[in-house]
Amino acid sequence: MDASDDEVARAVARAVGEELRRAREAKGWSRAQFVTRLPSGIGDRTLLAYEHGLRHLTLIRLLELCEALDVVATSLVSQALQRARLHLENLVLTIDLRALVNSGNFKFRPLVQWARNKLNKHPDGVVELAPAGVIELADFMGCSHHELATYLARFVPERTEEIDANESHGALR
Repeated sequence: MDASDDEVARAVARAVGEELRRAREAKGWSRAQFVTRLPSGIGDRTLLAYEHGLRHLTLIRLLELCEALDVVATSLVSQALQRARLHLENLVLTIDLRALVNSGNFKFRPLVQWARNKLNKHPDGVVELAPAGVIELADFMGCSHHELATYLARFVPERTEEIDANESHGALR
């Protein structure tokens, strides 16, 4: 692994850790309260290291933490990468339509009408947009996939129980 790979790995670890912290805090749990709910018996310092991206999570540990938080692991990782703006071209982006409508960015102004139309079908104000959809919208906008994905990634909604409830039950937990 070269230096840039190592930097990306650290950025991913920080992003996933931050998302774990958000999910824990959304439950109203302290680190100490959370670790008592874990079957592995990790300590609160280990959890702190995960949340700050100082220690890399194994897949098994990530699944354990997500299950205890009652969040879908794939969704947590996807939101973490979206917030950190990493690997956006490969992600299904979760977009807060209301925030997009109110963005006021002139270059991406045609997206406001798209978001308004989507709000008619998605009154909760949140949609998921697959990479193929981002590519099509980028073609329409006359910009690159990366440029549009980076712009849309700004509109990640705060994690809510509604988002978790709408996710597929077949996803990793």
